[in-house]
Amino acid sequence: MATATSTHPQTDAASSTLGGHAVDRASLPLLVTLALGVFAGALDLGVLSPALPALSARFSVGPSDAAWVFTLYLFANVLAIPVTAKLSDIFGRRSVYIACVGLFSAASLLAITAPTFALFLFARALQAAGAGGIFPVATAAIADAVPLSRRGAALGLLGAVWGLAAIVGPTVGGIVTHLLSWRWIFAANLPLGALVIVRARRYLPSRPTLRTRGPLDLAGMSVLSIALLALMVVLTRFDPRWGSFVNAGFVLAAVAIVLVATTALATIERRAAEPVLPPALFTTRQLRLTYFLEVLIGALEGALFFVPAALVTVDHVSISIAGLIAAGAAAVFVAVIPFAGRALDRFGSRIVLCAGTLCVAVGLGLFALFLTRLPFAVAALVVTGIGFGSLLGAPTRYIITSEAPATMRGTAVGLLSVLLIMGQIVGASLAGGILGNTAADVAGYRLAYGVFAGIGFVALATTLLLANQQTERRIARAS
Repeated sequence: MATATSTHPQTDAASSTLGGHAVDRASLPLLVTLALGVFAGALDLGVLSPALPALSARFSVGPSDAAWVFTLYLFANVLAIPVTAKLSDIFGRRSVYIACVGLFSAASLLAITAPTFALFLFARALQAAGAGGIFPVATAAIADAVPLSRRGAALGLLGAVWGLAAIVGPTVGGIVTHLLSWRWIFAANLPLGALVIVRARRYLPSRPTLRTRGPLDLAGMSVLSIALLALMVVLTRFDPRWGSFVNAGFVLAAVAIVLVATTALATIERRAAEPVLPPALFTTRQLRLTYFLEVLIGALEGALFFVPAALVTVDHVSISIAGLIAAGAAAVFVAVIPFAGRALDRFGSRIVLCAGTLCVAVGLGLFALFLTRLPFAVAALVVTGIGFGSLLGAPTRYIITSEAPATMRGTAVGLLSVLLIMGQIVGASLAGGILGNTAADVAGYRLAYGVFAGIGFVALATTLLLANQQTERRIARAS
């Protein structure tokens, strides 16, 4: 959820300004159409966080089951990204974008009316499949239609819209749930989706691109899906009080599936024409550390899904107030991103990542410690937000674009997004498992966020192993 600033701040007779970014006027209707779709898709994850207690009560499910509201969404989302990107190359941006928005809107209607938790989860998976195609197809459409001199500004607008959704989502979710019902959170997706579809039919190009890629790695994606699902099962059954698992036999079977699938995935990826996890991108120590760090960052971000529920349960604030607090924390990290970008140029990625992981680890630890004292808990979330502003900006992308082979930079950056979402799946599953297998009270939430503070310190130790600024700049010049 990063914002970006235009590298072409000047405007002229053929350009306009939107959100502080100079854009080509001829491209403006296209950009507005794409931005509306991206906003709807980005809004749909954070908007549900404040509503989690009400949703859990309606379906009579505990935290470990409620975690699937987020993890299943992320799971379907990460699988949809490469599929929809490939389909848009073959069939054109317009048809695939309209199909993704249509699926997202139809699934929102199903989520509103779902009578059971299983059907609601199915609706969430369909929503995620649609949303998973919106952002990559929008990015590709900009690359096709916007002149190179204005492309940075156009892509920056999508990043800014994503950051706006991170701020608006929890606020809207809390207020709607408090005043009406959590189901009405999804109601805005219907008229918004219809508007986007109408505009997409008019403004998006319909012709397929000539820059088609090779075949999808369906075998790799299938095996990765099996491994992720089995890992989600394992983590949601972890009981930290005894260092054991609920239903140990079932968990052992899931662990075996994870091990077998991971071993098979390594073999498949070495032979695939376009692997989901390209082995060539794990050849250097700096790349391996950065990708591992991205998974840890995702796991830490996944823990944030339960912050509003913790505030409602422990501090007894209303759902709307919990949403506002979560939105404030999101606003902090969005505001910090540009400052972190300037620090990146001055001090290098290792310093920025060290500062970010330290703030997140300390912030989550303080949140666990002072959870019952609301002003201190909010202050801890501010510290955490400052940390995420440093982590979710540009530092890992800076490392990857400097370190990865020039012919694979696009794939290398795309892999960062995949691994971040995989980390979010792990984090949300682990948080749900800890809370579901302990009493979801003060002690349970303190234990959960204490564990994630520990993960934050593991991330900090990982950043200390990265190359220093001098080495980093030498590698960048050589590439």
